[in-house]
Amino acid sequence: MSTFLLEIGTEELPADFARLALPQLEQMLRRDFQEARLGHGAIHCTSTPRRLAVTVEQMEARTPDLQEERKGPPAAQAFRDGVATPAAVGFANRCGLAAEALEVRDTPKGPFVFATVLEPGRSAQELLTAWIPQWIQGLQGRRFMRWGEGESRFSRPVRWLVALLDGAVLPVVLEGSDPPVRAGNLSRGHRLLAASVPVDHADTYAHCLAAVGVQVNRDTRGQWIRTAVEQAAARLEAEPDCPTALYDELTDLVEAPLLIEGQMDAHYLDLPAEVLSTVMRAHQRYVPLYRRDAARDPLALDARASLLPRFLCIGNGLPEASPTVQRGNERVLKARLADAEFFVQADRAVPSIDRRDQLARVTFAEGLGSLLDRVERLEWCTDVLLEQLGIGGATAVAARRAAHLCKHDLVSQMVGEFPELQGVMGGKYLLAEGESREVALAVLEHYLPRGAGDALPDSEAGAVVALAERLELLLSIYAKGERPSGSSDPYALRRAGNGLLQILWSRGWSLDLLAFLERATAHWAQLLPAFGVDARALALELAEFLRQRLLSLLEEAGVDPDLVQAVAGDTVPLERVLRDPADARQRADLLVALRASGALAAVQAVVTRAARLAEKGSLPASVLSASGVVDAGLFEQPSEAGMLAVLNGLEPIATGGASDRYGRLAAGLSAGAAALAAFFDGDQSVMVMADDPAIRSNRLNLLAVLRNQASVLADFSRLSG
Repeated sequence: MSTFLLEIGTEELPADFARLALPQLEQMLRRDFQEARLGHGAIHCTSTPRRLAVTVEQMEARTPDLQEERKGPPAAQAFRDGVATPAAVGFANRCGLAAEALEVRDTPKGPFVFATVLEPGRSAQELLTAWIPQWIQGLQGRRFMRWGEGESRFSRPVRWLVALLDGAVLPVVLEGSDPPVRAGNLSRGHRLLAASVPVDHADTYAHCLAAVGVQVNRDTRGQWIRTAVEQAAARLEAEPDCPTALYDELTDLVEAPLLIEGQMDAHYLDLPAEVLSTVMRAHQRYVPLYRRDAARDPLALDARASLLPRFLCIGNGLPEASPTVQRGNERVLKARLADAEFFVQADRAVPSIDRRDQLARVTFAEGLGSLLDRVERLEWCTDVLLEQLGIGGATAVAARRAAHLCKHDLVSQMVGEFPELQGVMGGKYLLAEGESREVALAVLEHYLPRGAGDALPDSEAGAVVALAERLELLLSIYAKGERPSGSSDPYALRRAGNGLLQILWSRGWSLDLLAFLERATAHWAQLLPAFGVDARALALELAEFLRQRLLSLLEEAGVDPDLVQAVAGDTVPLERVLRDPADARQRADLLVALRASGALAAVQAVVTRAARLAEKGSLPASVLSASGVVDAGLFEQPSEAGMLAVLNGLEPIATGGASDRYGRLAAGLSAGAAALAAFFDGDQSVMVMADDPAIRSNRLNLLAVLRNQASVLADFSRLSG
């Protein structure tokens, strides 16, 4: 058994590529090892800013021999009078054999010729030498480049290659490079410590690099950074503002992590905390420090109550240079914060209502007018939502004012420099100008959620404007004729649909989305006549899009796929799903609870047995009452009366609007199991498909009404056993 080492040495790699290339590399190795039947142990993939590295433990020296039998043409076609025909010779040649080596064997279809082919195993060295250039060429990423006169493409120029099988160098050459890169046993250390370092054996790779200042194990490096940041923050009685994305980036920016503490001038705490943290995190890759247990007001106009005038950063230099690096980082941060301070002061000199007028000079999208046109459409959506949701009073006033002003900061200098602060700065500027806190908070919150896992609006006015923002986007882009497809979704329409449903679910609002879409698409057809919008078709298309987002969200929430389909799949009418998306979520949650408790099986058994026969009838799915469709005078057995009693008991539940109706409906269906069993089995059972057409139709209607009442909860035909 041997250890294999591959190190691809490059100029500094982008942090995201250094991370995302590793699973690609591991997948290619596993695929090729499996296809070639080359045995191996654990595969370890890692990276630093200047290298991608793979170590494979316990690799076998060669692949095993493979003996297989191949079936050829019928014997009558292969041999004539004992002489091989061209068919036999061709088959033998393809198998690498002489025709005389072919065998004739009997099969159920008659005699055929067979060839026993032995494929000799290949050495690991031979296979790896061929694979390594293919692996390097197979890696994918953004903004690949060429260098020199060569044709090779990679994230950054490849400068060296280490390829070892134990201590033996593999004869690998990257021909497309200029000059060609030949594998050796020389790696490179930290830029400030060693130009090169020999690796005498694949097992000593990490040790050799550690000696020249490189912590090559990415996981170890990342854990060191996380621990160092947390310990430093604890010592300062602070909370580090370091999300996972920043931890990952810091890990992929350094080879020898070094924690450095820095300070900033306290007067910069007069700026909002979000401005300071955005400058530090997004632009400098520093870690802001929030005061421990400090209340964080999203509308606070300064950071004095929440942020410390200190920061942490991760260096890649020598420890003795830390003071110099610290001073350099502090100077850079001071310049960035001075810019931010200027932008805020310049923005505060212009009233927000004037900035709103400036939106008329900014195009939203081709054919959809300016950002001001978009705001006016958003205001229309807000008015309709307030009407449909029955929201009035102070909340309605705040929502309308927020919708009027919600995009003003898009033309501010601060958001122009830091787009991630849109909404945040808009709310703070409005509060500073004397707008109510409710209006300012709604402007801030109308962008929420910004993505998966993000917070949802806390205020009622913010939630209304957030719904309006997403609905306006969907209506306008769909009216324009653009659709998300595959991985292409430039306007983030899927995210908008997800956010729309998540807000409705979190607020528990019953919103008739179909009615809204029907009304809105008619309005959009008038607003945008150049697009020739078919209002009815557009409403149905958007409704189907939202159904798909609802299905996706339920599955992401852990709801079993069959339960998701039963609640909102394509067999469930759109009206049942989108007349109230919160209702669909409620039904899904109930089915999950019933399955977890074991109660769903009993309900399913009742409904499935009834529905199977009900399909033979013609009763519409909308009929929920036995009155007028079931004639008790045609009953021949007490079990039929028992079934009717169950239906009459379920009818007010199925047609009612009580908050607990679905739980009661499930309980009633489960309780009806005995009546259904008596209907089908036992002394009082009946023959549903009776000879008398009237009796047969009457019994089928009994079962169909039960099926229809159950469909109020779910389409039970979509449930798995």
